[in-house]
Amino acid sequence: MAPRAGIVGIATAVPPYCLDQGAVRELAASLYQHEGAFDRLCSVFVNCHIDRRYAAIPLDWYDEPRGWPERNSRYLTAGLDLLECAAGRVLDRTETALEEVGAVVLVSTTGIATPSLDALLIDRMDLPRTVQRLPIFGLGCAGGAIGLARAATLAQARPEKAVLLLVLELCSLWFRPSDASKSNIVGSALFGDGAAAVLLRAGAVGPTVTANGEYTWPDTRNIMGWDVESDGLKAIFSRDIPSLVDARLGDAVHGFLAANRLGLGDIDSFVCHPGGPKVIEACEAALGLAIGTLDVERAVLRDFGNMSAASILFVLERVLAERRSWKRALLTALGPGFTAGFVVLEQP
Repeated sequence: MAPRAGIVGIATAVPPYCLDQGAVRELAASLYQHEGAFDRLCSVFVNCHIDRRYAAIPLDWYDEPRGWPERNSRYLTAGLDLLECAAGRVLDRTETALEEVGAVVLVSTTGIATPSLDALLIDRMDLPRTVQRLPIFGLGCAGGAIGLARAATLAQARPEKAVLLLVLELCSLWFRPSDASKSNIVGSALFGDGAAAVLLRAGAVGPTVTANGEYTWPDTRNIMGWDVESDGLKAIFSRDIPSLVDARLGDAVHGFLAANRLGLGDIDSFVCHPGGPKVIEACEAALGLAIGTLDVERAVLRDFGNMSAASILFVLERVLAERRSWKRALLTALGPGFTAGFVVLEQP
């Protein structure tokens, strides 16, 4: 049996437009000043504890109506540029030649591309024509953790090659100024854009993926996802998400760990998706952690907002860069389904 896959390197990238949270709030106020919903919800721009976010488009892009074709066209062009940047960084940092890449796993839920962006990236970067492709759509915020699990499985199956995991989310493209719903207003305060790249190899010296799993709760399909509207994708996320995480995540984590002959006491570090301040607090409660333990998650949320699937890899990059002392870490993220993804990493 081939050795388990380890992380050789990780890199992140953000698009060029930095959005100050105060400026975004002013835009939202100008759009919804006559809507009672905004008066009730405007405090979210402060309460989410986000200073800035990055976007594939400037704020004045929203001055004009934007339909499906224009939004998705920007997803293709800006997304490909961002993926090339993140992929190039991780290959350079790890001194990995293009011909060493045997597979590309691409996770994204904020645009449609057929052929998928991984195929376009093969041409853009001149990756090997024999590279295996695995595009994954629809995982939402859980995509970073589940994508890492899929990439590790591929790397173990192909020990002679490296596997490149790419995660891209351009949430800003789907803000719809015509929609005064609570979800849209809250989303305008919360979501940002970003991309991440992780290079994995079987037997690599870095942190090793030793276990992975998922749990999908029944009757929770309407908790999070997209509705398709004539002018774009409408975000769905329930106010019940933090309470659901608080009440149910703990049991799912215990079940996953027990199936792998582990317990919470065997975990030295946690890497969680920073979905928002209340979600971070709910994760701490569910995992039995002291309030404030997930400090890196809060810092990533403050500096980048919620980048959906990419966020957890931004957290992981910081955790690895800070060289914190841990032997075994648990990554967890939740997304549409409603599904939790789990990955166990062990240091050599």
